[in-house]
Amino acid sequence: MHSKKTSYQIGLYSEFLARWFLRFHGYHILKTRYVTGKNTNRAEIDIIARHKSTIVFIEVKSRQNIDAAWAAITPIQSARLRRAAETYLINTRWSGDARFDVIVVCRHKIYWAKNAI
Repeated sequence: MHSKKTSYQIGLYSEFLARWFLRFHGYHILKTRYVTGKNTNRAEIDIIARHKSTIVFIEVKSRQNIDAAWAAITPIQSARLRRAAETYLINTRWSGDARFDVIVVCRHKIYWAKNAI
């Protein structure tokens, strides 16, 4: 009997693939599933990585197709992600460059959009 994976399990697996993909491209993973605090109206950042002199905040989406993945990133979510990233940058006193990327996992294919949010 095969059990179907929950969306939570699929999300965890997609984040694992994204981390592997980023490491393969020379990124150093700093944090995963970063949350600034409960009940703060802030979002969870899936992956925070560093590449050379840039901190990269990565949102990972797993959907059946790319259009569905992009539709899942709402303006409200984007604003929350930005606030969470700002908090991280302040707390770590980072003074270098920073950007937001999106990695979409569609049926084991990985699509990477830099400076996406």
